[in-house]
Order: sequence, then C-alpha cells, then structure tokens
Amino acid sequence: MPRIAGVDIPDNKPIRVSLRYIYGVGPSNAEAILREANIDGQTRANKLTEDQLALIAGIIDNNHVVEGALRRQVAQNIGRLRDIRCYRGDRHRRGLPCHGQRTKTNARTRKGRRKTVATKKAVKAK
Repeated sequence: MPRIAGVDIPDNKPIRVSLRYIYGVGPSNAEAILREANIDGQTRANKLTEDQLALIAGIIDNNHVVEGALRRQVAQNIGRLRDIRCYRGDRHRRGLPCHGQRTKTNARTRKGRRKTVATKKAVKAK
C-alpha cells in the first residue's frame, strides 16, 4: 500500500478515489491535487511511480491542511465557540445539532439513543 501524508491509501483503486482516504481530502480536493500534479485520476494507486507519489505528497503537504493538523484545527474552533458561550458552542456542549435542524423528531445521531421516561401509574382509590 502506498503511503501519502502518513496514511496508507488503497492501491487497487483509482488514485482519485484513494486520495479520499486522507482526512481532509474530498472529491474536489483530490481532483485539484491530481490536476496540479498532472496525473490521470483513473490511474490505479499501485501503478504510480515513486516520483509521482512524492509529488502528490509534496502538493498535499504544501497546499492542504490534512489529518492531525486539520482535526486539531476543528477541535480548536469548536473549543473557541464553547469558550465564548455562543449559541453554536452551547449546542456543541449539549450534543445537539448546530445548524438549525429540527430536534422534536429526528436528530438521533447527535442526541444518541432514546432515553425512555417511565410514566407514573395511576393509583386506584378504594
């Protein structure tokens, strides 16, 4: 398996798909990287030469924030929102959606499994 930006990418897939295994590289970034490196996106990752892999790795290192640095940056941004006590920060703190989605129904991904609340049984008067 070729290794780019500290990540093993699958070698039996086209390089435009393999690059997406790097955190922070999506479809459009992968295409931009390959365009800059002048490499066909349909080429399998295992068919690339060491020079081509080094060129791709260099482009990613110089022009894109990926993997650990990007995760740190996202965590710092969320931490800043929490610190300034803004609405989005409070939503992050409570584990609720931050972008205005409805929460009466749905939102189970952010809220987690349902917490069933037991209802009080009526006491029969004799």
